[in-house]
Amino acid sequence: MLSTKEKRAKVDSLIDHLWRNGYLTISRKFGRYLPSPNPVGNYEVDAIAKYKKKIAIGITLSEEELNDPNLITKLNFLIHPRSKESESKITLFVGVPNKLIIKADMILSSLKESTREKIMIVSLPEEKEKSGF
Repeated sequence: MLSTKEKRAKVDSLIDHLWRNGYLTISRKFGRYLPSPNPVGNYEVDAIAKYKKKIAIGITLSEEELNDPNLITKLNFLIHPRSKESESKITLFVGVPNKLIIKADMILSSLKESTREKIMIVSLPEEKEKSGF
């Protein structure tokens, strides 16, 4: 289980990636000045951002979450909005630790091509190893 400090660092890294791609953060977890994002359906998200008329949803996944059999359902739910007019304007940014990029890519390869095009994998820094000192 990750500590709050580690979770905050992952969300900060995801937000940095969104900023580099031109997105403006609307809400984020662990933010000082911005509110936490509302859950999308039954799923918690880490960030919501906007670029012109495009919406970005950001989530961070740990190794346990990548092994969850319901991950595909979660990704499909987050990427397909309930309204037709915003369907092509949502991008899902999925932050995963560096060592799990290949595993995340393999999971995404099981999705439909139209869904895969709307999901971007973001490499996040590794969790710090706990030392015995």
